[in-house]
Amino acid sequence: MNPYAERVLQVVESIPPGRVMSYGDVAEYLGEGGPRQVGAVMSTWGGGVPWWRVVHADGTAASPGHVQECLANWRAEGTPMRGEKADMRAARWDGRSVDSQ
Repeated sequence: MNPYAERVLQVVESIPPGRVMSYGDVAEYLGEGGPRQVGAVMSTWGGGVPWWRVVHADGTAASPGHVQECLANWRAEGTPMRGEKADMRAARWDGRSVDSQ
């Protein structure tokens, strides 16, 4: 695993339950890479971190084959939702404040 991948996974591990970041949010927080690079890391090594907390910019589940598992995790964690999407206005985490939900 490369150092960039390790940094991406550290960010994902730090996303609080009930919150989400988009692929682009993770890249912006790190100040390097972009959504595609974050996606590549998540598809290769993301199984060991709370992957359901990383979503597409529109709030849709990032793992097409795992949508039901993602929705179940969001419900269990109390993630704000709009239908079957994360409510990005309410659920997006900025990488700093833990209790600004």
